[in-house]
Amino acid sequence: MAAEGFQYLALYVFTKDQDEDLDLQPGDLLTVSKASLLSMESYQEGCEEHPELLGWLLGYNERTKQRGDFPGTYVEYVGPVKMTLQSSQPRSQRPLPAAPRQDSLQAVSLPDLSEQFTPPETAPPTLVSLIQAIEKIGLDSKTLYRTDSSGSDNSVYTLSSESDFCHTDVGPLSDCVLRYLKDLPSPVIPACIYPQLQTAVTLQQQVLQQAADGAAAGSHDREVSLVLESSTAVPLHHRLTIQYLLIHLTKVAQAQASNGLDTHTLGQIFGPLLIRTSSPAPWLSLDEEFPGLVVERLLIERTTEQGLSPPVLPAKPVKSKMTDPNSLLLEAEWYWGEISREEVNEKLRDTPDGTFLVRDASSKLQGEYTLTLRKGGNNKLIKIYHRGDRYGFSEPLTFLSVVDLISHYRHESLAQYNAKLDTKLLYPVSKYQQLVKENSIEEVGEQLKVYHEQYQDKSREYDSLYEEYTRTTQELQMKRTAIEAFNETIKIFEEQCETQERYSRESLERFQREGNEKEIQKIQSNSERLKSRVKEIHDSKSKLEQDLRQQVSDNREIDKKMNSLKPDLMQLRKIRDQYLIWLTQKGTRQKKIHEWLGIKNDSDDSYPLEEDEGSPHHDECTWYVGDIKRTQAEEMLRGKCDGTFLIRESQSQKGSYACSVVVEGDAKHCVVYKTATGYGFAEPYNLYSSLKELVLHYKNVSLVQHNDQLNVNLAYPVLARSQNQNQHPR
Repeated sequence: MAAEGFQYLALYVFTKDQDEDLDLQPGDLLTVSKASLLSMESYQEGCEEHPELLGWLLGYNERTKQRGDFPGTYVEYVGPVKMTLQSSQPRSQRPLPAAPRQDSLQAVSLPDLSEQFTPPETAPPTLVSLIQAIEKIGLDSKTLYRTDSSGSDNSVYTLSSESDFCHTDVGPLSDCVLRYLKDLPSPVIPACIYPQLQTAVTLQQQVLQQAADGAAAGSHDREVSLVLESSTAVPLHHRLTIQYLLIHLTKVAQAQASNGLDTHTLGQIFGPLLIRTSSPAPWLSLDEEFPGLVVERLLIERTTEQGLSPPVLPAKPVKSKMTDPNSLLLEAEWYWGEISREEVNEKLRDTPDGTFLVRDASSKLQGEYTLTLRKGGNNKLIKIYHRGDRYGFSEPLTFLSVVDLISHYRHESLAQYNAKLDTKLLYPVSKYQQLVKENSIEEVGEQLKVYHEQYQDKSREYDSLYEEYTRTTQELQMKRTAIEAFNETIKIFEEQCETQERYSRESLERFQREGNEKEIQKIQSNSERLKSRVKEIHDSKSKLEQDLRQQVSDNREIDKKMNSLKPDLMQLRKIRDQYLIWLTQKGTRQKKIHEWLGIKNDSDDSYPLEEDEGSPHHDECTWYVGDIKRTQAEEMLRGKCDGTFLIRESQSQKGSYACSVVVEGDAKHCVVYKTATGYGFAEPYNLYSSLKELVLHYKNVSLVQHNDQLNVNLAYPVLARSQNQNQHPR
């Protein structure tokens, strides 16, 4: 469930002194739920924009992926955001540390790039978070990289007032990127290669001039890029960061029709940040336009290169979530272990380009494997090297495991490794596929039913553990808060005891002189009651601490059980999906597959897909609108009746689609996933062989089975005029 929240940007370094606090680095993005702020006594509407007035805030650090408290004096407000629902119980307020003085800000600078991340990560986490947020919102904004980063570092940047984060302006986020690059202690492109870059830029300009004069120019298309790629003087962390930035800026330049940022403009903006000419070598004279020209050439070369490999170092590999790489490899569907080359050739016969599998290397050396890839109708053998705890196709070896390596190249082209292998690892030859025997459809369907029921049982067990884990985690936070409250109460009572004891001594001496036994007993009785109360509070606190320790132990056990279930769930899902693929390929009707899966629809699914050939649903042109934005879809559906719909390419999840449909007068949006088993809105419903088949099904079946707020059929294609003009909501 989504909840309202706010994002803050860390301005200073903060080192936690309690376990419940968060460490901060300048540039960290922190998310705080609105519910957490509302529970604070000091909160008033609008106060979220002034965190220094709120004291300690309970939030989530996007860089460290940790949750805890941080001081409001160390951050600035960014804007609203949609977030997953979390516990909103804050800790009791403590004295707030003052923000570092203005004259000490220079001492608290960003660490060097080599200290901010470790390969095979491809860029500093702060920079990655900012750029991913920008690309998620969109690159077509006119305010992108238009804000002034030369102003005061203490300026407060606010996003759009809209609650939907997808509609916020990218201006403040892009300004954070510029400030981050400006505040780095050393330039991303080091000064030691400025002479080579200057020579390369001059050569490029001469080539362009010769081409303009009609002379035959030599081949110098990647002169500037080659300086960065081939120079050993560029540190690894700088090389990776440059590569990550260029990938992002290339995407920005591709959207120049909307954002107005061409390669020249981007060079003018980012050149002075990546190349600092303020203190070059005394013998080197650099033009003011030199930084902009270098970045512009790098972007042009990257944009124009077709099929050429980028720098050898790969982009960000997908990190493994499990700690044992060997167990992950053994479970991978594409890993066949010790099989012969002849067996591999047989399995890859007549398969499309991009089909692949991995086996043990014929050298029998531990840690070495062979990737066999189908390309151009032939099998290409690529050796996977292993040295220390790293893997790769060639030096430098940067991947932590074979699984990380394969996962990376399933999303990125192997042209990064070899320009002639311009393809991704698209189609794994799955060893699990062999589980489906060539039996009758009925027998395979019954096996599907068995595996699906096992998968559902494991899923329910996992969901139950997850709910318990979430509940106990919230209780742990509340108990920690209660223990702090006990500490404060004990402190108050002990101060009262000291005060009473001090005044009681004077009174006792006086009453003893007067012989007033009654007053003496009263004072002593009060003192004993107060001490007894302090002891009760201490005992209650001790019991709560004991309960907390036990619950922490129980919570760890729940976490272990959840982790032990994950491999079983993954295995069962893979097997179940193979049965689904086999049945779908055999032309089994969806109604029959639904029966085996135990899926019940409001309709009997008795209508044939061929019914009502005159229906506009059969014409994809009436509902498929291609690559348009969410706002454009909403404009097309404005004023239409409930059930009017369209299908478009998803802006947030590339490779998938989005269904926009009118529900109760408003346009709602949901993702249509494209998986190995087919199209659909969610597992295990991704069974439709085409978008048309999906549309025809949900013409008669409500979407409410996927989302309680979507109680509507795909009734009226948006571009079928007769439908929208003559039909009315039923």
